[in-house]
Amino acid sequence: MPFFEHLTDLRRRIMIVLATFLGSLVLCFLFVDTIYQELARRSGEKLAILGPGDILSIYVKLAAVGAIAITIPIAAYQIWKFVVPALREREKKVALMYIPALFILFLLGLSFAYFILFPMTYQFVLGLSNGNFDLVITANDYFTFMFHLCLPFALLFEMPVIVLFLSHLGIVNPHRLAKMRKPAYFILCVISITITPPDLLSDVLVIVPLLFLYECSIAISRFIHRKRAEETALTS
Repeated sequence: MPFFEHLTDLRRRIMIVLATFLGSLVLCFLFVDTIYQELARRSGEKLAILGPGDILSIYVKLAAVGAIAITIPIAAYQIWKFVVPALREREKKVALMYIPALFILFLLGLSFAYFILFPMTYQFVLGLSNGNFDLVITANDYFTFMFHLCLPFALLFEMPVIVLFLSHLGIVNPHRLAKMRKPAYFILCVISITITPPDLLSDVLVIVPLLFLYECSIAISRFIHRKRAEETALTS
């Protein structure tokens, strides 16, 4: 395919993803009150707002998070369709498996952060007040705190699938990932310590899954690298 046809195809797929996101945003906005009631329940009290603009801001944020979750498999499929002409038949089938894997890992990361990490961190931060403040929690601050904690963690859970995809393309190999193990561990530990309360149990609960995901990524890359080497040896 000529270069400009590649650009046209890429633009078309970006437009499909954007249209999916906007459609999902509208759909989620229709049910945003139910979403709000479910998520606000964990605060343990009625949340305050500082003005009418906060209501729209909160509802848009909630609808946007739902729209992102819905759009992820569609975006993954469009990426697959864009790169599929450059793949062999077997690679096409394997790459197609990325789509449900991306969605499932995103939901797993989001669930882990929401059900385990968020309540633990939220209660710890509230405990810091130690009765010294008249605490008024606004809905905007509550959901901003929740999203800043949960969304990055959900995206980190995509690491094995991203490594699998890059390994298939030959961009990443297990030797490079193994060499990067120490700095990667350090970065993941810093992320974990930053987003969790300063106690050992909380740090371990977050660090262990992240390190496990990185080791899974190395194992996946090693498996793909070995398969590619075997296929190359057979065809040569």
